[in-house]
Amino acid sequence: MSKIDTIIEMIEGLNVLELVELKKKMEEKWGVTAAAPVMAMGAAMPVAAAGDGAAAAAPVEEKTEFDVILKEAGPNKIQVIKVVRELTSLGLKEAKDLVEGAPKPVREGVSKEEAEAAKAKLTEVGAVVEIK
Repeated sequence: MSKIDTIIEMIEGLNVLELVELKKKMEEKWGVTAAAPVMAMGAAMPVAAAGDGAAAAAPVEEKTEFDVILKEAGPNKIQVIKVVRELTSLGLKEAKDLVEGAPKPVREGVSKEEAEAAKAKLTEVGAVVEIK
């Protein structure tokens, strides 16, 4: 097994809090950030437009709460209902109504890591999901 495969296997075994700590340490160690490219471009535009560097001194607020929106159930509606129940602790009828009423929020006000995990579970069973 290669070093990269070993590292990936170790990362897969981490919980969310450990992943957040890993991200912070990597940012500190190498002076990089794990921000989404769209956010980085949006943050860079005002700095370039200002020209005098004043905008660079203003802190850019990073979004900390995200909503997971189910856009479409896809071909495996029953599997999507099961995942929705797992993510929300809704009953069968409520989860079915949520899936059939898409687009609807599945999780609201969650961390980026939780939102990404929920999106991964839903897309794995064929749902179309968006994070806002």
